[in-house]
Amino acid sequence: MKLGDMIATRDAFGEALAECGDRDPRLVVLDADVSRSTQTYRFHERHPNRFVQCGIAEQNMMGIAAGLAATGWHPVVSTFAVFAAKRACDQVRVSIAYPKQKVVINGAYGGVPTGKAGATHSSVEDLAVMRAMPHMTVITTADAVETKKALNAALALDGPVYLRTTRCPVPVIFTEDQPFTVGRAMTLREGSDLCLVSTGLMTARVLEAAKVLAVKGIHARVLHVHTLKPLDEEAIVKASVETGRIITVENHSRIGGLGGAVAELVSERAPCRVVRMGFNDTFIESGDDEAVFTKLGLGMERIVQTAEQTLRAD
Repeated sequence: MKLGDMIATRDAFGEALAECGDRDPRLVVLDADVSRSTQTYRFHERHPNRFVQCGIAEQNMMGIAAGLAATGWHPVVSTFAVFAAKRACDQVRVSIAYPKQKVVINGAYGGVPTGKAGATHSSVEDLAVMRAMPHMTVITTADAVETKKALNAALALDGPVYLRTTRCPVPVIFTEDQPFTVGRAMTLREGSDLCLVSTGLMTARVLEAAKVLAVKGIHARVLHVHTLKPLDEEAIVKASVETGRIITVENHSRIGGLGGAVAELVSERAPCRVVRMGFNDTFIESGDDEAVFTKLGLGMERIVQTAEQTLRAD
């Protein structure tokens, strides 16, 4: 993979999953009849005896995964984020999170990019649901390189992990030697005027916005938060103290996701102006991904405008 290559994180997830299966004979994958969509078919082709097709029965799939984990297997379950976080929420909570079972949950098609699959498939609250789940680690990656590293890191943890992936191709922004540590945010650009805190596929957009702002004489720090839980509190507090202004940008509701996590933290430890960019309290309509992003105020130009408005407000 080269910088700038357009690769969907779901593709990187599927490729990495098959590779992990080569190394770990206890790795087993459970799918809810979406193996082509979430790319788990790649694992099935290489390890058919460790692939369980559960069909459209997400609740049962979570229960099966919990049982496999309790008996020494390393299960990865894969389905759309809307079903993993809501339809199967009770099973995730009681059977996986409560006993701290070693299960990795792939929440695919997170946020807007659903390929016109329908408004009901756009998951705008899954990060909030999973972040509120005790014992759950929550990760949402920016590109294909990071997704592969995140899956390997998730499989090395002892407890449950929610890993969010997306359908649409996104630019590769990290090199292969970029380190990945669960719970550690990454400063991708220095700046003292304000800090753009982003997660998932929005990080590439934020980096572009920061370049535009620099031309305008505005020096924006870019902090990429791939792990929403546990949150890198020190990095965010440092940004609050040093810049005095934080704008969070996420492919998720403004309620309960990255923006909520940052606002909760800085209000207690280092108060500053916080502007949350995400979806307002609404369900997302189906349509072209870029058109929907722009209509809902998450286009790159809107990030630039919000930064300028935030500076003028002081």
